[in-house]
Amino acid sequence: MRLGMIGLGAMGGNMTERLIRDGHEVVVFDRNAENVEKYARVGATAASSAAEVVNGLGLPRIVWMMVPAGDAVDETIATLVSAMGSGDIIIDGGNSNFHDTLRRGEMLRHEGIEYVDCGTSGGIWGLENGYCLMVGGSETAYSTCEPLFRSLAPENGYAHMGPSGAGHYVKMIHNGIEYGMLQAYAEGYEMLHASKHFDLDLHRIAGVWNHGSVVRSWINELAERAFADKGNVDSLKGFVADSGTGRWTVQEAIDLDVPAPVITLSLLARLRSRQDDSYSAKVIAALRNEFGGHAVKKA
Repeated sequence: MRLGMIGLGAMGGNMTERLIRDGHEVVVFDRNAENVEKYARVGATAASSAAEVVNGLGLPRIVWMMVPAGDAVDETIATLVSAMGSGDIIIDGGNSNFHDTLRRGEMLRHEGIEYVDCGTSGGIWGLENGYCLMVGGSETAYSTCEPLFRSLAPENGYAHMGPSGAGHYVKMIHNGIEYGMLQAYAEGYEMLHASKHFDLDLHRIAGVWNHGSVVRSWINELAERAFADKGNVDSLKGFVADSGTGRWTVQEAIDLDVPAPVITLSLLARLRSRQDDSYSAKVIAALRNEFGGHAVKKA
C-alpha cells in the first residue's frame, strides 16, 4: 500500500521503516528536515509539507499522524483536510485524549473523511518486535487499513476496538495500567536496594524473576537490562514525566465511579518525583514539631 506518514520521531520513524521493510510505499514529512532525509535514505519518499504528502498519494489517500497530542494534532488535521476529500482516511497513532478523538471524528465525518484512532504500544522496540495496535474507526476504514496494521504488529497484536474513539480509550486505560505496574516494580526494587540485611544484586534478581516467576514480564526484562550496569540507574535523576494518559485514566475512573487507587497513587508518585523539596512535607514537619516537639531538619 501507499500511505503518508507525518511525524518521524522515535515511534513514527521506526514505524515508517517497518512498513517499508514489508513492501509498503511511504511518503514522509516531519518539521525536522533531517528526519525526512534519514528515512528517505531507507526508501521513503520525502515531502516538504503535509499537503505535499497528500499530493503524493493515490485514492483513497491514507495519512498516518504520529504527532504529539493536543494542538499539533488539530493543526495537522486542518492542513490535511484542505487537501483531502471524501473517502480519504486520517489515522492518529499518538496518545490523543479520546474526547478529542470523538470531536475530531465527528468533524471529519462531515467532510466525508474517515478518522481512525490507533493506540500504539511498543516504544523504541517496535521496529524489530512489532507494535500492539488498538484501533478505533469504522469497519470500512479498518478493513482498508488492515494491511498496514498487519505489517506493523506481531501475530495477534492488533484488533478493531470499536468506532472512532475506542482505540484511544483502550490505549488510555492500557497506559494507566502501565503506570501501576511501573510503580510496583520500582517500589519493590527500591526495598531490595535499601535492604540493611543483605547486599543484593538487582540485575541477578531481575534475571531470575524473568524465568518462571509470576511477576515476569517485558517490563521486568527491561529492568534486567537497566540493572546490567549499576551506574546506569544510579546516575539518573528521579524525575518521572507523564504523557497525560495517566491523568485521563484517573479522571475517567472518577467519572465512572470506579475505584482505581493503584493507578491514582502511581500518578501522584510521578508528580512527587518532580519536587526537589516538597513544601507539603515541610508543613508536616513543622506541624509535628508544633504539637509534639518532634525534631526537624533545617534546609
